[in-house]
Amino acid sequence: MPLTPEAKQAIMAEFKLHESDTGSPEVQVALLTQRIKDITEHLKEHPKDFSTRRGLLKLIGQRRRLLDYLKKKDITRYRNLIKALGIRK
Repeated sequence: MPLTPEAKQAIMAEFKLHESDTGSPEVQVALLTQRIKDITEHLKEHPKDFSTRRGLLKLIGQRRRLLDYLKKKDITRYRNLIKALGIRK
């Protein structure tokens, strides 16, 4: 199930740093996390869907790179974000 525009706006509103923020690492990681959760649920029902599994792994890698960037840039923002999203690391 794709991310609806309303759900996307809600996530952006929760994690934005300033009023017109749509591209900060926090917002991007939050959106990727939601997509990863949705795809994980899909794969529980369709375990042989290998093309979707490959897409999931690409999204996880993208999120990992963004988190590494944020960790290098500002460790407190990184810690607050992984706590808010419940990402284990």
